[in-house]
Parts: sequence; structure tokens; C-alpha cells
Amino acid sequence: MTDHRYSNVVDLFTGKPIETSASRRFIRLSPELDGLEMLYSNSSSGADLYSLKILCWGLRANGEIVGLVPWLNSIVPCCEIKDPLDGRFEGYYDPGIEEIFREPPIHKIVELETAAEYFEYESNKADEVLQEIPDTIGTHAVFMDADRENLTLTEVVSWRLYASGEIHGMLIDHDHVETTPVLPGDLCLYPAQESGEFRYFFQHHIANKIKSEDPEALAAIAALVTAP
Repeated sequence: MTDHRYSNVVDLFTGKPIETSASRRFIRLSPELDGLEMLYSNSSSGADLYSLKILCWGLRANGEIVGLVPWLNSIVPCCEIKDPLDGRFEGYYDPGIEEIFREPPIHKIVELETAAEYFEYESNKADEVLQEIPDTIGTHAVFMDADRENLTLTEVVSWRLYASGEIHGMLIDHDHVETTPVLPGDLCLYPAQESGEFRYFFQHHIANKIKSEDPEALAAIAALVTAP
């Protein structure tokens, strides 16, 4: 099996491999289709834990595999969520058997490593699309206009992995739709993160509360999008 680790770059003093931005970039994604979740806590949760559905699992060039979730204004590795105020990673969770675990499941490790070996491809173009997966957890992008008066929620259709390792949420530009349904890879899709009015990603249960004008949800989103 191909070794994706950049073991030839080492620290002169320790002799250990040096983690570079290239070695930590994502090279392959695998959608989470069995309902596994991320557990997290924050400064106000006490002993309680909250959960978010995992979007997918990602393989880095250095061989590391992590769960990924839409979090605030980007998609982030679960294990890197460490802010006590906004959230702190507490583990992965299988609600079917009520099991908490810290490492990615073995079947996802095998799937990603096998797929990376089969599709192994190096690109020198950072904006080249390596892979695109559908959004399966109901993610919505939140937009606020320049005057901070109008709030818009838009469903994320897919997530596009670029050769740079960046992952962007793809939305429908309805002025350019030629055929329906709109599927991942369609030319009418554009990255949410490239819009100046983009603010945050929310999963469907929060988005539905905002759509139904739930007072607490509206107050929370208002505080987020108007923050400097």
C-alpha cells in the first residue's frame, strides 16, 4: 500500500518528520453514511455533551485520518476543535450502539487508504478539483448583506476538495441552472467561502429553527453575524 507520509522531511535536531502544510493537506474524502457523530462540550455545557453529525472522513497527505464537520465558517477536523468557549472535541459517537471512541473507525481507514492508492494523483494546480462529495447532513450556508439587514439561508449541495487541500461548500447559482436536479460537479455550483457575504455553516436542525423564526435561534444567529 502506498505510504502517503512525508517522512523525508525531518527536524535536524530531533530526527523526527516535520509537519508541513503540504503534508497536512487533505488528499481524499469519504462521506459518512452511517450516522456517526462528533461529541463536543463548551464552557457553558457543564457535564453535558452536544453532538453534530459528521460530514465525512478525510485523509491527509501524511497518512492521518480525521472526521470532518462544518464548523462556523469552514469545514474542520473534529479533533482540532479546542476552543473552550465555542466548543471542544470530546470524541466520536455511534448513536446506534451508544459507543464513544477517539479514533476513526477501521472501515473508514481501510476505505480511504485503498481509494487513495487506487486514485493516486499529484497535481501542481492548487485550484484543480480532486474530488466532490454530496452533502448528506443538510448543511446550510448563512449569508448577510453588506448592510447587515438581510439574512439568507442556502442549502449546500456538495463539498469540493481541491489539490491545495482546501474543501469548499458548493451552492447553486440559480441563474445558471440548465438541468435539474442539480448534482455534485454541476457547472452552476459555486463555493460559499468565496462570497463576501458568506458568514457561517449550520446543520439542518439549526437552519430549520432559523427558518421557523425560533426566538433563541434568531438571537444566536444575530449575535454571530453582527460580530466584528
